[in-house]
Amino acid sequence: MIYSKKLYICLTKRFNAFCSCSLNQMKKLVYILVSILFCTSWIADRPSASEEASAKIKAIYIYNFTKYIEWPDNYKQGNFVIGVMGNNLSLINELNKMAASKTVGAQKLEIKNITSADAVCHIIYLLSTNSAQLAEVVDKIKNKSTLIITDRAGLATKGAGINFVIQENKQKIELNKSNIEKYKLKVASSLVELAIQVK
Repeated sequence: MIYSKKLYICLTKRFNAFCSCSLNQMKKLVYILVSILFCTSWIADRPSASEEASAKIKAIYIYNFTKYIEWPDNYKQGNFVIGVMGNNLSLINELNKMAASKTVGAQKLEIKNITSADAVCHIIYLLSTNSAQLAEVVDKIKNKSTLIITDRAGLATKGAGINFVIQENKQKIELNKSNIEKYKLKVASSLVELAIQVK
């Protein structure tokens, strides 16, 4: 609110000066005004530090799941594809950083920002903003070996294999073993023990 008030006062002064200045001065003032508006827009669009930290933690979790879950042999060829359904630039960036230096076995990581489950993915991460698409995703991957990850309460009972939750201000995961195994995926007992088990 204080920042907005200062910006308003600044713009008012500039506008008053604009009305009584020469052409060259007008050009300078227009440039200043455009610069101010651009900067405030850039600040508003920047993800917060907490969003970036959350994205980094989730990216690490997602990559580590690949160490504790085994896909069928026919999924061990080509790239290992992680599809993110929804808009989260921070998360996409973190996953792409990993893809530049890490692999899943002999497979290169490939990160896709997807809008539906039509593409073949090893993992589909359904962001909370796209949670309504869970039923559609479950229907489309029923004959595929895909791990569904979500981050909204209750979704581990509605088809997700793993669901991100916050408990006591810490990032935790819920795991529905049957929802993972029905896609012919094998989950290590060590991951099951670390997670909050949901049926």
